[in-house]
Amino acid sequence: MTSHGDRQPTSHERQAGLPWDASYRDGPAPWDVGGPQPAVVRAAAEGAFAGTVLDAGCGTGENALYLAALGLPVVGVDVAGTALAIARQKADERGLDVEFAAADALALERLGRRFETVLDCGLFHTFDPQERPPYVASLASVTERGATLHVLCFSDEGPGTGPHPVGREELAAAFAAGSGWRVAAIRPDRVRTRFHGEDGAPAWFATIERS
Repeated sequence: MTSHGDRQPTSHERQAGLPWDASYRDGPAPWDVGGPQPAVVRAAAEGAFAGTVLDAGCGTGENALYLAALGLPVVGVDVAGTALAIARQKADERGLDVEFAAADALALERLGRRFETVLDCGLFHTFDPQERPPYVASLASVTERGATLHVLCFSDEGPGTGPHPVGREELAAAFAAGSGWRVAAIRPDRVRTRFHGEDGAPAWFATIERS
């Protein structure tokens, strides 16, 4: 695996003054809810995942592990080594064969792989407007025409919005004509966190097709 040690801090890391890895060192991160996101479970039940799946920004791996338990080949990537170590330990404990790798989401071409389905659960909304075009291009670099991307991100339609909320138009604009992608659907959903109630925070669940 190519080192990502030369990567620049993301806007989220600059704002926080800490690397992503710090979120996992002192107990669960705010978005680490100890299981897969209900939206991901529902999408999987509807047949939304096929072929080899990339979980971009996999954290401690709950979504990736859930999809692997369904029999899908899954690769989870993250920049947080602590999260990846936890994810690998969970995979061992559950007897699941999932590949977890250190990778910069803005330079996924370094993986040298292709995926039929990509899951972005809580990563897109952490990128500022300047970071989104390279991220979208990075996703395109590891997918072929006909691949599907699912994005679950915080919505700006409150109440109770999470940090980094995204507008529907903002989300659609990131994958507009010329990006290599076509938005098939953006639906209101919920995303669970450790600081929102059982119902979670307002979210968008977008289905985006590689064009």
